[in-house]
Amino acid sequence: MSKSNQSLTSIALQKFQKNFWGVFSFGYIALMVLLALFAYFLAPDNSENANQMHLSIHSKSPGFSVQMLSIPAEKIAAKTVKGYFFGHPNQVTEIPILEYTIIGNSIQYIEYTEDVDLKQVKQIHLDKFIGYASIQQVEKELITNKKFLFGTDKYGRDLLSRMLVGSRVSIAIGFVAVLISVIVGLFFGALGGYYGGKIDAMVMWLVNVIWSIPTLLLVIAITLALGKGFWQVFVAVGLTMWVEVARVVRGQIISVKEMQYVTAARALGFSDIRIILNHIIPNIMAPVIVISAANFASAILIESGLSFLGLGAQPPIPSWGGMIKDHYSYIILGKPYLALVPGTAIMLITLAFMMTGNALRDALDVKQ
Repeated sequence: MSKSNQSLTSIALQKFQKNFWGVFSFGYIALMVLLALFAYFLAPDNSENANQMHLSIHSKSPGFSVQMLSIPAEKIAAKTVKGYFFGHPNQVTEIPILEYTIIGNSIQYIEYTEDVDLKQVKQIHLDKFIGYASIQQVEKELITNKKFLFGTDKYGRDLLSRMLVGSRVSIAIGFVAVLISVIVGLFFGALGGYYGGKIDAMVMWLVNVIWSIPTLLLVIAITLALGKGFWQVFVAVGLTMWVEVARVVRGQIISVKEMQYVTAARALGFSDIRIILNHIIPNIMAPVIVISAANFASAILIESGLSFLGLGAQPPIPSWGGMIKDHYSYIILGKPYLALVPGTAIMLITLAFMMTGNALRDALDVKQ
């Protein structure tokens, strides 16, 4: 079938599929979205915010393993569907141990420590294990060998679990911030580009004022006004990124509003809103899609910077930027992976969005 018989969408899709790095990057983004969505299914520590702490095994190297004695709470609530997506309440106390022995109906154990002088022998009776009939059952089900594939952070939390759950913040802020920026940018860009005159001058004045303020400073100001928190950061980042979308939309509308199909719509008596929404915007979305892909990457970097400054997602909510903040000093203390792992994750997801944006730009370019 010749290209003349194909829709522009199918032609653009074929061009995108021929771009190896574009397809690879898009696949990586899709994989990260799935990992973020099912983080608590995959995380070894599926407690809320992956916040199970073991201070005695803090800052351990990747692949570290230790025997773990689990002591369940007196009342164990049933796991819910909501918990599989937002984390289960922490109902188990985990104690890293070096060794243990069974003495009657009790377990005698030595808590994990690297200092020989600090070794303490403790004992716990069967009565502490609610719902277990024998000490042998406790030994079989509650004493396990736990392996930390990515090691532990400075609080002894599983780094892999924190990375998986923390990916939600970075990916979610990309979607929310870009959605806000596209909605606001389309509104102001369409307003200025379609009507022109004083309205256009007012819109461009607003765009230039916001554009002149450094992005990070503007985000910090909005964050402080809205307060520290998870959703406040999303809104703050989105409200600083709309100016780029508005400029692109304004320029595109100025170039197409005098075309024949727009003139015909006016002659038929269609309202301005109908002409803008149904006839103009669908024909100018290609550059908006491209710039939105770049804004995804920018939003992730801005959120990471805010978390590093302590203005992003607040503890104990894990975020990649916050993890770098907690461990950047370890780079010179011989454990650089604690900061490099989340830093590498930020770099890869940002690179994937940028390469996807470049591939979309090439695919949607009608001149190629």
